[in-house]
Parts: sequence; structure tokens; C-alpha cells
Amino acid sequence: MITRRHSFIHKLEAVEARAMGGRAMLDPLRVGGVIGDVLDGFSASLKMEVVYGGNKQVHNGHEFMPSAVSAKPRVEVGGEDMRNFYTLIFTDPDAPSPSDPHLREHLHWSVYDYEFWSITVRREIVKYESPKPLMGIHRFIFVLFKQKARQTVQAPEARDGFSTRAFADDNALGLPVAAVYFNAQRETAARRR
Repeated sequence: MITRRHSFIHKLEAVEARAMGGRAMLDPLRVGGVIGDVLDGFSASLKMEVVYGGNKQVHNGHEFMPSAVSAKPRVEVGGEDMRNFYTLIFTDPDAPSPSDPHLREHLHWSVYDYEFWSITVRREIVKYESPKPLMGIHRFIFVLFKQKARQTVQAPEARDGFSTRAFADDNALGLPVAAVYFNAQRETAARRR
């Protein structure tokens, strides 16, 4: 099912491509408001793949049903330097609803000392909490930061009112090295069929 936001992204991408002679596309993180609402502008320097249920890969702006993202995903980070450690954040900037996000952001998961070559070597700061949006279409964002050293990240104070920017500043993480997001909305019995 194509959501209004998803449809809007594709229309903007088509307009931009036509304006640039078919050569360029808008950054989906900007179009989706991730850059601005949650992150400052950055250039991705690593490839990050987030996969649910073995075969459902997250792509910017695509929609998932909450039942499809109830279990912790597999996150793969590409790179060549095995000496680096990363911090992964999974957050919802639209809590409790996109029209009134007064809990912005809600932290769903945080992992530090993440090594791209060994998915099992990681430390959860905040345990995975599956997305359960109650009203409207929510954006769920995975953000990856490169750590300066191992075991240098401090746990956030709370899930609600979390700020990815403040967390990155407090832990000297700098700008993200990768990010990807998906949309989800409340799953009714009719949508599950």
C-alpha cells in the first residue's frame, strides 16, 4: 500500500529528475524530514542494511506493518576498517502522533560498540522495543555513528524526549555515517489481511 508521504516522495523525485534532465534525485532523508527534524545534513560514508525477518530490507520511505518489525532486525554495516566501533540508534520522531510529536523523539533501540564484521559483538544500551504507532504515519529511523573509541557511549536518561542530536553531542559522536528510515502506522485487523 502506498502512503501519501511515500507517494509525495516519488512525485518530488520525479519532478527533480525532470528538472535535472533525469540525472539527479532528491535525498529521501531530506524529503522525509529526517534531515531537519532529527539529524543535521551529512554525507553517508558507510553502507548500512537493516533487514527484518530475514528478507524485508528497509529502504527510505517504504512502509512496514508493525507486525513485520516486531522482532529485532539484522543490521549490517559495510566497511574495510575492522578497528572501528559504531553506535546504532533507532528512534521515532513522531511520537505520540505526527501532528503532535511532543514526545519527540521516542528511542526504540540503542546499541554501542557495534562492529561491522561481527553482528554478535555489541552492547545494547536500550533494549529493542517494537514500533507500535497509535495515530498517523510515523517515521522510524536507524542512525549509525562512528565512535572515537570502545566503551565511550553513555546510556540516555529516558526513551521519551530523546534527542539524537543531543545524544551524539554528549557522546562526541559527530555526524552520522549512515541512516535509513521506514514509515509505519497503526495496524488494524483489516490491514493485516
